[in-house]
Amino acid sequence: QVRLVESGGGLVQPGGSLRLSCAASGSILSINDMGWYLQAPGKQRELVAGITRGGSTNYADSVKGRFTISRDNAKNTVYLQMNSLKPEDTAVYYCNAEVILVRTFDKRTYWGQGTQVTVSS
Repeated sequence: QVRLVESGGGLVQPGGSLRLSCAASGSILSINDMGWYLQAPGKQRELVAGITRGGSTNYADSVKGRFTISRDNAKNTVYLQMNSLKPEDTAVYYCNAEVILVRTFDKRTYWGQGTQVTVSS
């Protein structure tokens, strides 16, 4: 099995910064795309940023210029550096990863448990 564990969320004032991390572990041969999503109360989960294994990135318009996604393939870890945070960034943030499993070579998508980010004064 594969497990994704997020860390780095918390309470921050408007204009502040946070760095989220998500480490994958388990029966991993390799990881293709990785990404960060957010889900605000009463709303659907939406993409914040994605990154391919080769490092190509894409961002939601609302976070362009403020957030940066990166990854360390050797550590099976993806990061989200969030700067100039706004109250509307408040949400639960989830990471996901498209994993190629050892032995079976199956391709499956896994999700982390989520980490709360609250931007408030």
